[in-house]
Amino acid sequence: MAEIINLPRMTDTMEEGVVSSVLVKVGDSVKSGDTLAEVETDKATMPWESFVEGVILHVGIEAGDTVAVNAPVFVIGKKGEAIDALLKEFGAGGAEKSAPALPSVAAPSPVATSAPKPSQIDLSTIEATAIRMRKMTDTMEEGVLANWLVKVGDKVKVGDAVAEVETDKATMDFETYDEGTILHLAVEAGTSVPVGTILAIVGKAGADFSKILEAEAKGVVLEMETPVLEESKKEPAHSEKNTPVHTPAPAQATTPAVATTGGRIFISPLAKRLAEEKGYDLAQIVGSGEGGRIVKKDVEAFRPSAAQPLVSNPLAVPISAASEQFTEEKVSQMRKTIAKRLADSKYTAPHFYLTISINMDNAIAARKSINEVSEVKISFNDMVIKAVAMALRKHPKVNSSWRGDVIRYNQHVHIGVAVAVEEGLLVPVVRFADTKSLSQIAGEVKGYAQKAKDKKLQPSDWEGNTFTISNLGMFGIEEFTGIINPPDACILAVGAIIEQPIVRNGQIVVGNLMKMTLSCDHRVVDGAIGASFLQTLQTLLENPVRMLV
Repeated sequence: MAEIINLPRMTDTMEEGVVSSVLVKVGDSVKSGDTLAEVETDKATMPWESFVEGVILHVGIEAGDTVAVNAPVFVIGKKGEAIDALLKEFGAGGAEKSAPALPSVAAPSPVATSAPKPSQIDLSTIEATAIRMRKMTDTMEEGVLANWLVKVGDKVKVGDAVAEVETDKATMDFETYDEGTILHLAVEAGTSVPVGTILAIVGKAGADFSKILEAEAKGVVLEMETPVLEESKKEPAHSEKNTPVHTPAPAQATTPAVATTGGRIFISPLAKRLAEEKGYDLAQIVGSGEGGRIVKKDVEAFRPSAAQPLVSNPLAVPISAASEQFTEEKVSQMRKTIAKRLADSKYTAPHFYLTISINMDNAIAARKSINEVSEVKISFNDMVIKAVAMALRKHPKVNSSWRGDVIRYNQHVHIGVAVAVEEGLLVPVVRFADTKSLSQIAGEVKGYAQKAKDKKLQPSDWEGNTFTISNLGMFGIEEFTGIINPPDACILAVGAIIEQPIVRNGQIVVGNLMKMTLSCDHRVVDGAIGASFLQTLQTLLENPVRMLV
């Protein structure tokens, strides 16, 4: 008997999902465990697997749809089974569609034989499918296609890496979930595109995929953002009005002629990025592309000329050699996300700050003794992570997050450790830190640091933190405040260990003090709760033997 398959809740906080791709069509046979679609949840893009066997009788979604949890999506049953009664339960389909619903699988009425509307393009007979930009991290909204790993005509299978994509977290391999021949590459390397954009077409060799692009252009699916010329989306380089003009330079001039119109330089996005990285003056590069457009090979072959001599002044007034100079670079996906998330946090969560000084004399001695026997070198940061994890176990209200209508008190302790990388900041997570030894924590943190340096961190490495630590002590920073890393309620800013005079037993002696500042979300954590947490943390670090019990 046919049955309706509703969108399941795929994460504990999911309320709706965005369909990245539909992997089945009407008439396909599926069994338990087969993937029906890929769905972007509030955490990550996840496969939606079937728990029933049968034939797909109806598909009520398409790529780009936003679907509520428990909304009806598929009908699965026996081949040829009548499903008219079931389709009535779909109503609006529970989805906020970006295009009209797919045609019903029920027998067409005489009216339905009329010419289809322009937005109802039948893609069911095309032996090809679109590969779209997926949401590769939980916060990704767009990505830069850094490099193609395939070309038109290459054969690919499921799991093959077809491109490298710069996300807001790291540069990651983009794998295909389809099998066949690469028929079309829709995006030039170096282009930034939103999630959902068509990147390539894959299918049977020789298949006509023009209807896929037609459907895209007519808004049946998300509109594709195509590469544009540098500094102009309204004036294409190849129009008659904007045909690049090559003006012969005087024989004594050393600056080469370039293709420009009205001060614009025509250059591909990838070539522009390479030129910016190398600090080249675009006005000195001669383009070999169509209409004089600068392409990648022109930048790679370019060799900067010597600096131009100053033009003599006919009035003989001395000219200053100084000039105003600056460089600019595009904001990376990682930096965009850092800006958005932390700005939202700073101006949404009411921050307040608590600072405490901790005597690290005993911690210094304990670390020296531990490192004499430990196979992994223990850092002060490792000791802080362990102490924080144990303090959170005692103060669960600090290990919490604001969720709008509820406050979540986490019973597990996942410590996010801020790691600086060239493009910005990543926060890999030490999971169940309160149950791990100092050597386990040390090994895990060192592994994350190396993976971050090599740009090999994966979404599973940085998701799920319940508390965050940011340590700038190794840079000599004595004290600072951190912005809360959502969804945490607190972040701990750790400063350097500084030798300074302290009073001990009525005598002034030299001590080693370290300042810590706890940033708290006042919606969740009150001052007394934060202060009690810091007192426990201070006790653990000033008496580190307690961390070994």
